[in-house]
Amino acid sequence: MRGDLTKFVISRIALIIFALFGLSILIFVLARVLPGDPARMAAGWAAPDYAVEAMRKRLGLDKPLPLQYISWLSDVFRGDLGYSIYTRRSVTIDAMQYLPKTIELILVTEIFSITGGILLGILAGAFPYRMPDNIVRVMAYIAISMPAFVWAIILQLLFSRMIPLFPAGGQLSPQLSPPPQVTGLLMFDSLISGRLDCFIDALHHIILPALSLSFGSMMQNARILRMGMTDVRGKDFMLLGDALGLPFRLRILRYQFKPASIPAITAMGMSIGADLANAFLVENVYNWPGFSRYGVTAMLNKDLNAIVAVVLIVGIVYAIANFIVDLVVIWLDPRIRHGVRST
Repeated sequence: MRGDLTKFVISRIALIIFALFGLSILIFVLARVLPGDPARMAAGWAAPDYAVEAMRKRLGLDKPLPLQYISWLSDVFRGDLGYSIYTRRSVTIDAMQYLPKTIELILVTEIFSITGGILLGILAGAFPYRMPDNIVRVMAYIAISMPAFVWAIILQLLFSRMIPLFPAGGQLSPQLSPPPQVTGLLMFDSLISGRLDCFIDALHHIILPALSLSFGSMMQNARILRMGMTDVRGKDFMLLGDALGLPFRLRILRYQFKPASIPAITAMGMSIGADLANAFLVENVYNWPGFSRYGVTAMLNKDLNAIVAVVLIVGIVYAIANFIVDLVVIWLDPRIRHGVRST
């Protein structure tokens, strides 16, 4: 069985590498066929033609497209993601500055999404077709049908304008100096440096954008978990537990929740990619200085290297998250191996 599991891990890693390679080709080509001349945008609209041509050579845009891709890919393997025509510096430096802020936002979002989804899913699954279940299902339909940026605007209006409980945007209050950067994650760095004031302020700023991002995935997780628990409820081992008079909490948490959680865990992994995609607009609503907002700015300015880097990094994060979810699912239920067979 261990050998089969090793083969599974190797095959999944190979598939991830192949998918990321295909993604890099696709986004590299698409970024260069979009309308607009990046050399003209980098040199300035009033720049003479010779300056634009010089900029085109500097950016390597005068070469054939396959040679541009090979040159870019070789630089990527050296840790160089290219030059940003918007920030006028290395995209690698931009990624190191902005990516941790989005990662921190996604981490808090997933805490809300997973915790809330599990609690609401257990509540609905434990009392199917009764009041708690009906309330959760209605909440799920509303949350899933509304995009994350709509929730961002609603929460901002409610809890920043009408009832000023939370800041309307930003990551840290202007009167506070940020702690020394260690991990790039503001709250972690605040705790490491003993800056409790920064930690509380950063937590205060991150709650609304994280809630805005988490509503859809939270209710989707709850809905899937509720469906799984409802299906498990009619199984023979659950009926046996009822006949033996096992405690209600034991039957729900140990015998009903665990087998029902596998589809929900898969959905939780998929939600990380969705939350990253939704962060592009939510970060703009809350003026969050993250990587997704940086990606929107890059697209608006046709910053080719930045666009490719943003999409590729998001793809890497999504692939890693789903790989981890596959391993967790295998650990929870050895029968589900996606091609891994026990010997």
